[in-house]
Amino acid sequence: MLTGSCYCGLVGFEVDDAFRYAFYCHCSRCRRRTGAACAAVGGIEIDKLRITAGREHLLKVDESEEGYRCLCKRCFSPVYDTVRGNTFAHVQLGALSGIPSQRPDHHIYVGSKADWHEITDALPRFEELPP
Repeated sequence: MLTGSCYCGLVGFEVDDAFRYAFYCHCSRCRRRTGAACAAVGGIEIDKLRITAGREHLLKVDESEEGYRCLCKRCFSPVYDTVRGNTFAHVQLGALSGIPSQRPDHHIYVGSKADWHEITDALPRFEELPP
C-alpha cells in the first residue's frame, strides 16, 4: 500500500502498490499542469485508489466521457486523473510518499517535449502514444 497527498496535505489518499503501467509524459498540457518538464504518472484500476482525507476538498475539472482531473481546492495540486471511461486512475507519482514497485519505463509525447529539456535516460520514447 502506498500513501500520498496534495501539497498542502488537506487531501490524502492510498493506492495499492499494483500499478499496471507508469510513464513520463512530455505533452504541453502536462508541462503546464505540473510546471515541470514532464509528469510522472502511474496507471491503476480506479477501485485500487481510495481517498482517505479531504474528499470534500477535491475539485473535479476537465470532465468528459473519458474521465476528469482531481485537484486539491486549496493548493490546486494535481492528485489524480480518471481515464478510460473512468475505469482507471492516473496517479501523479510525485504525490506519493512511498516508492512504487512499478517505475516509469517509457516516455510519451516526446515530439512535443520542452525544447530546453534533454531526456538523458535510455527508456523507450514515443513521439505520441505507444502503438
